Amino acid sequence: MQIDEYRKLAEVEDRMWYFRALHQRLEYWLKRKLPAGRVKVLDAGCGTGGLIRRLELAGHGWELTGLELSPVACELARQRTTVKIREGSLVTMPFWDDSYDAIVTGDVLYHIEDVPRVLGEFARCLKPGGIVVLNEPAYRWLWSYHDTAVESKHRFTRPELRQRLQAAGFEIEFASYANFFVLPLVVARRKLFPPKQPASDVQLSAAPVEAFLSFLAEVEFTWMKCGLPLPAGSSVFVVARKKAAPDAATRAG
Repeated sequence: MQIDEYRKLAEVEDRMWYFRALHQRLEYWLKRKLPAGRVKVLDAGCGTGGLIRRLELAGHGWELTGLELSPVACELARQRTTVKIREGSLVTMPFWDDSYDAIVTGDVLYHIEDVPRVLGEFARCLKPGGIVVLNEPAYRWLWSYHDTAVESKHRFTRPELRQRLQAAGFEIEFASYANFFVLPLVVARRKLFPPKQPASDVQLSAAPVEAFLSFLAEVEFTWMKCGLPLPAGSSVFVVARKKAAPDAATRAG
């Protein structure tokens, strides 16, 4: 993304309904799937640090690391958190094999051309049985001025993201769309009534609008906590587990 987009993100991601809902969803499923005790969690493509700051302040006791390609975003993240932020690419992640218990990523893969390679890196760096929790923009037909502004490469469907993860060696534990209730509003904004001067939608709305959208997101979050997938939405959300390596007895035949 352009430097200005990172600065916009840092200014609003702690207050804008979309990012608060996204981070709540990612944190909840991490906590739900991770074992008790000290575990290592990587925020892959941590951006300006909104999610990793939330995880740090929550006090789960996890050992957190952020990985981000943009030097500007890395610096902004370091200003907002005491978590270690590594500068590097998701295509060739600077970590040993089997390094992490969980990898979380929010709206990152859609910026990357070689998605299978990144998912392969996730599988390499996760321990057997490790968890990946990810959220990505949905539907190619929803492509708009927003995608152009943030330099998108791809939008996904749920079946596509499931298949890509399975091909990389993951077992799907939960797969859903997200932002179901706001989807008609997103379609109206991006396809029917786009702004006269197109820019990304990373910006705060008026307080009553933010409150209403936050309410819709909370209703949806309650639904998804029951393990019930949503049939549509402007995002795709998937939780998957790296297949455990066969034990020695199995390998010996």
